[in-house]
Amino acid sequence: MEGLKIALEEEVPSCGNTFWEFKDAVSSNRLRRIVQYSSNTHYSDIQITPQWHQWLRHTRFDPPSIVEQEADVERQISIKQLAQQADERWASKPSFLDKPKEQPRPATQVKDPGGYAQDNTDETKGVRNAVGSTEEKLESQGTSKKENPWDNHKRGGPSEGWQPQAWDPNSGGSGR
Repeated sequence: MEGLKIALEEEVPSCGNTFWEFKDAVSSNRLRRIVQYSSNTHYSDIQITPQWHQWLRHTRFDPPSIVEQEADVERQISIKQLAQQADERWASKPSFLDKPKEQPRPATQVKDPGGYAQDNTDETKGVRNAVGSTEEKLESQGTSKKENPWDNHKRGGPSEGWQPQAWDPNSGGSGR
C-alpha cells in the first residue's frame, strides 16, 4: 500500500479478516475502508458478514460491535435449525412424484347380481333388458329411426367442386 497515508487503523478480528479505515491521498474528503484477508485463506472461502459489508461501503457510519456480531451468529444458528426442521417436515409428507401405493383393485364380479344376471335359459327368452338400445325401443313402439335432414341436402354449390390449379408461369393472370 505504497502512496497511502494511514491516518486511522482500526483492527477488529472477524473470521481472520482485518478491516482498515484510512485517509487516501487521492480523495481527501472521505476515508477509505478496506478489508485485509487472512493469508492462509483461499479467496473462495472468504466470508464477510453483512454488517461489515455495510461498513465497507459507507452505508453505516460505525463498524459493527462485538455484541452485534454475536447476535448475528446466533441468528444464523437459529436459521439453520429452523431450515433443518422445515426439511424434516417436508420429507415426512408424501410427494406426488413418489410411486403410488398399491390400491385395492376394482371388483370385476358382482357379489349379488340381482337384476343384472345374464341367464340364457328358456324362461328368460323374450324378456328384454330394461335398458335397451334406442333402435330396439323405436322398433317396439312401431316407429322407425328418423332420417337426418342434413344427409340429403342439395349439393352443387359454386365452391363445392372447386380445386386449385397448378401454377403456370406463362399465364398472365395479373394483367401486367
